[in-house]
Amino acid sequence: MKHQPVALVAGGSRGLGLLIAEELLRRGHQVAICARTPADLTRAEQSLRRHGSVRSYPCDVRDPDQIDALVARVRSDLGPVEVLVTVAGIIQVGPAEALSEQHFQDAIDTMLWGPVRLARAVLPEMRSRGYGRIGTVTSIGGKVAPPHLLAYAVAKFGAVGFSEGLAAELAGTGVTATTIVPGLMRTGSHERAHFVGDQGAEYAWFGPAASLPLLTMSAERAARKIVSAVLAGRPLVTLTPLAKIATRVHGLAPATTVRLLGLTNRLLPSAPPSSSHRQGDDAVPATLTGREARTTLSRPARAAVGALTVLGSRAARRHNERGQ
Repeated sequence: MKHQPVALVAGGSRGLGLLIAEELLRRGHQVAICARTPADLTRAEQSLRRHGSVRSYPCDVRDPDQIDALVARVRSDLGPVEVLVTVAGIIQVGPAEALSEQHFQDAIDTMLWGPVRLARAVLPEMRSRGYGRIGTVTSIGGKVAPPHLLAYAVAKFGAVGFSEGLAAELAGTGVTATTIVPGLMRTGSHERAHFVGDQGAEYAWFGPAASLPLLTMSAERAARKIVSAVLAGRPLVTLTPLAKIATRVHGLAPATTVRLLGLTNRLLPSAPPSSSHRQGDDAVPATLTGREARTTLSRPARAAVGALTVLGSRAARRHNERGQ
């Protein structure tokens, strides 16, 4: 019987992670997916079964004990993990003064500690075997810090540093680490993103930005490129022309880039006074999902934003982002 390598996709229940799992199945892997929401996992597993052998596992990557248990269960059920792709993430949109320390904690635990702990859990067997592939989905937000995505950027900058450093340390071992730097993609994630401050106004700019074809890349195409890069052992893959341009401009003129982002920030919504958060306050600012934030807009504004997010909304339905 032909060997079917085992791939684990963390955050594989929806969006980009779901598409990466599908692409790995198409390429002959047994795939394990994990996520923190059981209902999302059930729908994802049912969708993926037509493409090959898949199993789903509830796991919150913020919890190190759950990560260790996950890797042990996948090893017992399917075999040792040969390919790990960590996609699990959360997007929190809003001005810095509307973010609480908990927002930063959740972002870092999910998108920095998650990849670190997952990689550490699978690396010993990969090293002893002399083969393994680790892919970490970071973001252009881990190379250039955009306004109103500060907690996200903090976590993604850390993930870039971890993945690039890991790739250097694994040189010559047969195990590779790929840093994946996507720009905006049409995954439908704007409907599950978390909005703080003036939630409706934040959604009104972020939803279209994550949906318009000139600004975003097809998530299906992104998944194919990501899987190809990870399996080939490439150290870095940057997706979307805008992400490539932003990385180069920042590298050549970092101070100018920060000033331009500061000008951009002036165009974005201000936080209502009631949403400002000081360290030590007990109150946590109100947070709405994209679908909830959309309902706070006036009817004309909702119609306009709806027209601009048509492609993103279609992607949300296809990629299990709606939760129904």
